Amino acid sequence: MNKLYATILIYLTIQPFLAQERIDFNSANPFTFRDIIVNLEKQETQEVFGTLNLPETNIINQKFPLIIALAGSKGWAAHHLEYIKMYNEMGIATFEIKSFESRNVTSTVGSQISVTTAMMILDSYRALDAVSQHPNIDSKKVAITGWSLGGGVALYSGWNPIRKAINPTHHFVAHLAYYPPCIVEPLNLDFTSSPMTILIGELDNWTPADQCVELVNKLHDTGADINIIVYKESHHAFDRDSGPIVDPNGYILTDCRYDMRDDGMVLTKRFNFPIRTPFMQKISLAFCAKKGPMYGGNIDARKASFEFSKEFMKGHLLN
Repeated sequence: MNKLYATILIYLTIQPFLAQERIDFNSANPFTFRDIIVNLEKQETQEVFGTLNLPETNIINQKFPLIIALAGSKGWAAHHLEYIKMYNEMGIATFEIKSFESRNVTSTVGSQISVTTAMMILDSYRALDAVSQHPNIDSKKVAITGWSLGGGVALYSGWNPIRKAINPTHHFVAHLAYYPPCIVEPLNLDFTSSPMTILIGELDNWTPADQCVELVNKLHDTGADINIIVYKESHHAFDRDSGPIVDPNGYILTDCRYDMRDDGMVLTKRFNFPIRTPFMQKISLAFCAKKGPMYGGNIDARKASFEFSKEFMKGHLLN
């Protein structure tokens, strides 16, 4: 189905009303950033959908700012939807991209090949252009956020070479990334001028904080508007409403580091081994990664994260 967007579900009440809509749009399945920058036109079309949630209002044609949101490797979870509810109650529309469901995938933990960061970045910009045409969306006030794998999307969607290759009509005015993997360092540190913030746990060994701190420091030297908050004594997914546990299938990425060229080619820092295919990625992780990272909530970090997120989005979308 080749549609810009199709409304499948609308729930209305008489004043005030809350609307929820399914919107479909065309994307593709690029495995790597290079597939986008060099071969985007050759990628086979993939139909993707998401759920648009509009805040309650008495004004039928009211325009809302928007947050495009992306889940982590385990898919959409309860704590993600808590943020969505908070943003809607603030008067901000949200769009939950269903990158996994659209590709008949439930989880990428332990493989990270069936749905990749590149695919989800393309999804996010295709969704941005589609949802920006909705009559209730203010296309000049759209932010992006995500958790873990989705956090990587929120972060690297700000890398200008990938954005320019996709060439979207619209852009994100703010990027909020929860515990993203920062294992890939672009050799060209040309990032968006829009504000970016990373929230991550001090004890995170799934997507280590040290790697994000290093990247943020280097971006500061270029003049990028980026900040990072490291929550003490907190693991990956510190904002979950349950204590830390071990995921036996996840990767501990503490010792994994990669470079990325301007053309999107990712190479291991140690041997300059190119990551072109799922098999090459599997081989590279065998040399640097172990299994069994910790993940789970920290009460103080969870509270602080929700409070910061509320103020971050209020400052960039409601003022």
